[in-house]
Amino acid sequence: MEKEWDSVEVLRHSRHDWLNKLQLIKGNLDLNRIDRAKAVIDEIIIETQHESKLSNLKMPLFASLLLKSNWENHSFKLEYEVFEDSESFQMNEELITNWTYHFFKCLNEAIEAFQENHLSISIDPQSEGVRFFFDFSGIIIKSELIETFLSDPNNQLDVVVKELSKSELGVEVFIPIQKK
Repeated sequence: MEKEWDSVEVLRHSRHDWLNKLQLIKGNLDLNRIDRAKAVIDEIIIETQHESKLSNLKMPLFASLLLKSNWENHSFKLEYEVFEDSESFQMNEELITNWTYHFFKCLNEAIEAFQENHLSISIDPQSEGVRFFFDFSGIIIKSELIETFLSDPNNQLDVVVKELSKSELGVEVFIPIQKK
């Protein structure tokens, strides 16, 4: 069952993340690691720019799924990037959000917990649609679960598996823009 997030919980998690980042900067400054403190600040700026671009996609359900993902009990760390700011467009947001939600669940079941598991999602808005690149690196212990999920004949998305091994997974999903 999916967890319902209220405003107070979202703000509490966000505040916790920001305090962690500030403590990391302060700790590096206290140790006179000025270059590392600057690098952390640069990482925060880039992350915030991607959050802004994600929010500007006008896909609130999908953005919410990604933004709160690292606060949930996944066995992977999620990072995402949006390649460019895009004009407003119409697409079936519910379709990609539901698919991604179930992909997260499948991936979580298929990987070894408590390992260095990373999932990176790149979002590339284009004139004819949006391409989503899902790149995983870590330890996959049940690749058959992933294969079954990705080859589901009921899937309404254009899904292409670029790579699947014991330590890597690359998937490309395309969603066309709906004509108004």
